[in-house]
Amino acid sequence: MIVMKFGGTSVQDSKAISRVASIVKERMAQRPVVVVSAMAKVTDQLLAMARAAGAGDRKTALKLCRGLQERHYETAGELLGTALFTEFHSELGGDFELLEELLRGIAAVGELTPRTTDHVAAYGEMLSSKIVAAAFRAHGLNSAHVDSRECLVTDSAHTKATPLFEETNERLRSKVKPLIDEGRVPVMGGFIGATKAGVTTTIGRGGSDYSAAIFGAGLNAERIDIWTDVDGMMTTDPNICPDARRIRVISFEEAAELAYFGAKVLHPATVLPAVQKNIPVYILNSRNPGCEGTRITAKAPRCKNPFKAIAAKKRITIVDVAAPRMLLAHGFLKAIFEAFDRHKIPVDVVSTSEVSVSLTVDSNESIPALAADLAKLADVKYEGRKAIVCIVGENVRNTPGIAGRVFTELKDVNIRMISQGASEINMTFVIEEDSVPHAVRQLHQAFFSELDPEVFA
Repeated sequence: MIVMKFGGTSVQDSKAISRVASIVKERMAQRPVVVVSAMAKVTDQLLAMARAAGAGDRKTALKLCRGLQERHYETAGELLGTALFTEFHSELGGDFELLEELLRGIAAVGELTPRTTDHVAAYGEMLSSKIVAAAFRAHGLNSAHVDSRECLVTDSAHTKATPLFEETNERLRSKVKPLIDEGRVPVMGGFIGATKAGVTTTIGRGGSDYSAAIFGAGLNAERIDIWTDVDGMMTTDPNICPDARRIRVISFEEAAELAYFGAKVLHPATVLPAVQKNIPVYILNSRNPGCEGTRITAKAPRCKNPFKAIAAKKRITIVDVAAPRMLLAHGFLKAIFEAFDRHKIPVDVVSTSEVSVSLTVDSNESIPALAADLAKLADVKYEGRKAIVCIVGENVRNTPGIAGRVFTELKDVNIRMISQGASEINMTFVIEEDSVPHAVRQLHQAFFSELDPEVFA
């Protein structure tokens, strides 16, 4: 069997969902399990109405909710036709009644907790998976809607819950596998789960890819297909570099590095369950289903090019921690990282000297508080509007002089930090955010002008 995950743009309206039904119908022989995101932009709207309710603005929250209700009604109506929609209408209406009731409760209390945030955010995937399952039936597919909260078991860290794999796999075997064996197409929402006690949770924005990989690993899938609105992973962002090319095949390790450092096609955690079970992941385009996409596998074929791709991650802040020589004693680095841990701020790149440590973090509102905490240890300054550029390829480790070639191409770019060695397959450096387009184009022109046809399309 295979797992097919469709992102928000792939289920954004009735036309897109009909396209998805056709794609699934062509793969019925492979016994698909379908995982869907919320319709495009719906999660943002749900979070906006939750914030409005939390601020006591019940009127705005309910107005946003009714707008969303109309969009789902309209999509379902176009997909199902009068008879089927009449049957489905009351179920959809009941879900929106419960959502309105939840928003009224949040507004009455005047507080939005992580737990209630998850409850509201979960409606996007719940609604889209129900509509897609109904649309499949209208297209002649024997589908069955499965509430992901009955399968994906997590801890209670709301908004970023951690899956409990043993319990999840048990639920998948008991609730999903029998449907597959009956020849039915299970349709599930991504991103959402529940605690052992049944309290709704979410596994973080972009988590639908992760859900698909968890389900694929738990069901021992032959492959996991991630359907998006692009033809696969590219050598770089085509918005920056129009001559970017599609990567035919890439290793799990390379894909994870690219995802973490800004490649938006894939959620960084997606590959983890797949790696453990050695299940290939394919990135495919629901608007161009004939394209072979990108295959992500445990071991990619040898590539003649030194690099596979360039990724850039913007909105980065450099935090410099400088101390007198006597303070850089045993335990100093530990104290620095404990401060980051207390403020729940992850670190991307680290560079150290005898008397200072520089770290990069995603820009967020917690940085001033972190700086105040670090100031108890040493002198601290921070600077925003930076970007991380990451060049990835398995040949980095075996190519003498490659760093010299890279930085020769960037002789007119101000490099703020450099990192190589933590990973043998990437070279990472930090530059001004405004320099990203120029730097990426220079590197792409230098290293991707001639491409290995076995690896690139």
